[in-house]
Amino acid sequence: MAVVQVVSPENFQQLLSKDLTRVSLINFWAPWAEPCKQMNEVVSELARKYPTVLVLQVEAEEQAEIAESFDIEAVPSFVVLRGHTLLDRISGADAPALTQALTKHTAAPTYHPQSQTNLAPAQPKESHFPSDSEKQETPEELEQRLQKLMNQSKVVLFMKGTPEVPRCGFSRKIAGLLKDHNVDFSHFDILEDESVRQGLKKLNDWPTFPQLIVNGELVGGLDIVQEMIENGEFAEVVA
Repeated sequence: MAVVQVVSPENFQQLLSKDLTRVSLINFWAPWAEPCKQMNEVVSELARKYPTVLVLQVEAEEQAEIAESFDIEAVPSFVVLRGHTLLDRISGADAPALTQALTKHTAAPTYHPQSQTNLAPAQPKESHFPSDSEKQETPEELEQRLQKLMNQSKVVLFMKGTPEVPRCGFSRKIAGLLKDHNVDFSHFDILEDESVRQGLKKLNDWPTFPQLIVNGELVGGLDIVQEMIENGEFAEVVA
């Protein structure tokens, strides 16, 4: 089956509701993200390999309502459904994991739903086994590590992905602004460390990313940085 481009939330619901016994693969992507271009080729190949699977392409920023309904925070991200039931999630350009997920769920026995729903998909049960580092790190040790990360240089950007390979539009834009204004900065990919991600939200009392830190203190996210650039404050802060 060919890859289908989703053009609206209504279009998305119609496609999913045609057959609630069918497995669907949703590819959340962005045209500016290089890993997405590579994974789009993988997705096209999987669509040919698994012709019974409904393969939907969703441009995450253009179809923000759909992305938000699945808690998509970075691209590329993939969701596997059967009807409206969530079977699996894969984050990042992980072709083997995506292939394995499709193989697993297309081999599963089919079932016949009794009704249709427009509610968000049910979440799968997940078990998390903390690593040794997660077991050993106390709240005090985590805060010390966060403070060290925040003070690794004068300007530190906590973002999704890297400046070279950003994984969300806000991170891409703020990294671009820093480069445009010739600001030397360090960066940290919060998608690689969940403890840092959650710890910074609490420590800085700021629920979203990216977060820009200057001299160990939170400046803010993309909107605040853009506002400071417009009113001339930004040059003074990073000087």
